[in-house]
Amino acid sequence: MTDTLPIRIASLHLHPVKSCAVLDVAEALLVETGFDLDRQWMVVDAQGEFISQREQPRLALVRCQRRAADLVLRAPGMLALHIALDAAEEPCSVQVWDDRLPAYDMGALAAQWFSDFLGVTARLARFDPEQRRLSSPKWSAGVEALNQFSDGFPILVASVGGLEQFNQRLAAQGASGPVTMARFRPNIVIDADDAALREHLEDHLDELRFGTEDAPVRLKLVKPCARCPIPDVEPGTGVADPARAVTAALASYRADARLDGALTFGMNAVILEGVERVLRVGDVGQATLAF
Repeated sequence: MTDTLPIRIASLHLHPVKSCAVLDVAEALLVETGFDLDRQWMVVDAQGEFISQREQPRLALVRCQRRAADLVLRAPGMLALHIALDAAEEPCSVQVWDDRLPAYDMGALAAQWFSDFLGVTARLARFDPEQRRLSSPKWSAGVEALNQFSDGFPILVASVGGLEQFNQRLAAQGASGPVTMARFRPNIVIDADDAALREHLEDHLDELRFGTEDAPVRLKLVKPCARCPIPDVEPGTGVADPARAVTAALASYRADARLDGALTFGMNAVILEGVERVLRVGDVGQATLAF
């Protein structure tokens, strides 16, 4: 076995508003904090605490689309909400996990829209680009890895084979059908032809490299992604499965000793090189194996 493996990008995904529906894209611009627009906005409560599908699974029904200079949000029963990509309203303070951050409140209209849809008091906040929110140095491989409102790292990588293996486990439990990658909310989904490594391919890799020698994109996989209850939310209905079938399937084979037995799916990545370069679905690259 060689120490490198040919890989390709099977799909690319953005989540402009944290915990809202995925936006599938054909290409994505890499910036210092991950992909441009990814987790740039976040729904918060009256105290600035972030709201996610853990508390409000209906957020899964809020779809995002980029149209010219606007981010357009749509949800069942709601008129479209247009947010200017360069808009920044009043300064505010928000809480995402352990970080209290200055941010920008996106105004009364956005607040009313989310409050009406969710049935709770909510506001929409935008990340302040002047802030430097860092990934955990314990896991970031010596890289000063910036991110916006993600759970902690700029890029999340999963694999086609990983989802296929998971769905086999889910079927063995008697589930009615497979789930899609939208449950796991990655940014990059990769694939490879190597049958021995294809199942949860990301587990076996150290560094991904795309582009050319003169203009490379290099990502280092640094930390398994511990999963919360959000994958039990059905993206098409915004309803959490009371039986938690997805979590049960993960528990059958994905307890990770590196994270004290947490259930994992996907690998968090930091950017080594390639800011202001574009990745595209179908791009072919090389990965170094982790030993």
